Amino acid sequence: MSKTVLILGASGRFGRAAADAFAQAGWTVRNYDRASGDLARAAWGADVIVNAWNPLYTDWAEQVPGLTQKVIKVAQQTGATVIVPGNVYVFGEQTPAPWSERTPHGATNGLGRVRIAMEAAYRASGVRTIVLRAGDFIDAGASGNWFDRILVARLDRGVVQYPGNPDIPHAWAWLPDVARAAVLLAEQRESLPAFTDVPFPGYTLTGRELVAALSRVTGRGLQLKRFSYLPLHLLRPVWPMARRLVEMSYLWRRPHWLDGARFQELLPGFRHTQLEAALAVAIGAGVAEVPEQAVTAR
Repeated sequence: MSKTVLILGASGRFGRAAADAFAQAGWTVRNYDRASGDLARAAWGADVIVNAWNPLYTDWAEQVPGLTQKVIKVAQQTGATVIVPGNVYVFGEQTPAPWSERTPHGATNGLGRVRIAMEAAYRASGVRTIVLRAGDFIDAGASGNWFDRILVARLDRGVVQYPGNPDIPHAWAWLPDVARAAVLLAEQRESLPAFTDVPFPGYTLTGRELVAALSRVTGRGLQLKRFSYLPLHLLRPVWPMARRLVEMSYLWRRPHWLDGARFQELLPGFRHTQLEAALAVAIGAGVAEVPEQAVTAR
């Protein structure tokens, strides 16, 4: 039986990885161009819609609610299941770990509230929705996230820049693994609740553990240096993105990890990529130049 997925945001991190994973699993993949396409027409006949649209932080408050309603309306018309790449922003700075599908969404900051409202809209819509929630991505190629833009940007000089407390756990996820999991969840969508929140356990690492793993991969001793937020604080009055990056910096101060019990229940045979294997691919791809404004925590 033919299976069709429509990817929204196919040129972005999750969208690109999801398109590859669905194609490898034998699905017919449609990539949607928001600049020129008709969403309702593109979605007709699609079994699954992957909503990987991710505007710049500075545009979230203005754009995310409208984009969410467009996807909900089309999914209501077509009966498609929507898969949303969730993040940990909804939990907020004061929420103790572990974070699971039962953890209250207590974020009070602006970006966290946008994500809370987005997920609430899907939950209330009646559209079959799968939120696959992950920590910071480690990507197979340079894509302007914290890992390639900041942490390993000076790896050739033997330095790992860490943007927070290196002694507390932080949630990471190998993006190709998250995309594979999205496919497997899509294939059992009919048996899932109408709204399904699935935390992706990924890798839980302190900064020092991450540096140690990178040292094993590179075969050299690496120096951990703390990333300075001072330039971002100084730029806040003139660069809106700086304000957003500082706003989300609590994730590097708050110990957190994702509870994988629900994931294990739904995908008991899932094989996670070994950390060192993922890091080898990530740093082997290099850290190509990306626009400064493209840097986000995901």
